[in-house]
Amino acid sequence: MNTFKLKIIASNKVFFDGEASYLVVPSVDGGLMGFLPRHENCVLPIDVGEMKIIDANEGKIDAFVGSGFLEFLNNEATLVCISAELPEEIDERRAREASERAQEELRQKRSMLEYHHSQMNLARAMERLKVKNKHKI
Repeated sequence: MNTFKLKIIASNKVFFDGEASYLVVPSVDGGLMGFLPRHENCVLPIDVGEMKIIDANEGKIDAFVGSGFLEFLNNEATLVCISAELPEEIDERRAREASERAQEELRQKRSMLEYHHSQMNLARAMERLKVKNKHKI
């Protein structure tokens, strides 16, 4: 079978550990980065957004992924990220509250560091909501 080893480690769990034939993650430049078996060796940062996996059994997995980095080395990919959640695991109410908090923080006059932190919180909340709403049944 034409696959590669994939392990996705979030801060609170191992999200995926097995064989995959396809992986797409959001890149920090605003685009998407795709990986197929025997991809060239690389290390790259990833951004918050939607991740897509096709496992060895041709099962499709769509999920939210928080920022982190991915290493692809000798047909093995390791993705270490802040969070990884299936759409059904996302608490929509909590994500909306986080979005509202971040928007309020952005309206307040704060330091540049706090401003950028609030922007990141807002982006993460909005991406979680986007993944959740896209995959509602």
